[in-house]
Amino acid sequence: MSPLRLERVPFDHPDAVLLRDRMVAEVQGVYGGQRDRGTSGMPTGVDASSVIVTLVAYAGDQPVAHALLRRLRDDVEIKRMFVDPAARGTGAAHVLMDALEAEARAVGATRIVLHTGDRQLAAVRTYERHGYTPIPVYEPYVGMPASLCFEKIL
Repeated sequence: MSPLRLERVPFDHPDAVLLRDRMVAEVQGVYGGQRDRGTSGMPTGVDASSVIVTLVAYAGDQPVAHALLRRLRDDVEIKRMFVDPAARGTGAAHVLMDALEAEARAVGATRIVLHTGDRQLAAVRTYERHGYTPIPVYEPYVGMPASLCFEKIL
């Protein structure tokens, strides 16, 4: 695989949309028809106006990984972290995590949070290796089965 190149792209950039769609398909395959809402009824999707930065990693000209950072109340949150299966094990997730943490610091964040699922063990290991620790499930994910939430104090 070619060396990775990380680019800041608009939220609606076609490569970002493609990778988010792949992520949604993979997650649906893992969790089936679980609802995408917690007990509060708040949507768990991403409002483009809350996005601080959208990042896409490329191997050559192929988009292989995606993540974004958004504002969520007083915190910043990592969302839509996805590495294409063909690029897993190449360090793409670590490159994205380091870049997202740098972006969070640049906007003055003192804490970064994230939500994942209990069947995404590779993701959990990645987050733990980066110093993220478990926290109680926060809104809008309260009441969603299989939810796991993490934080890192910056």
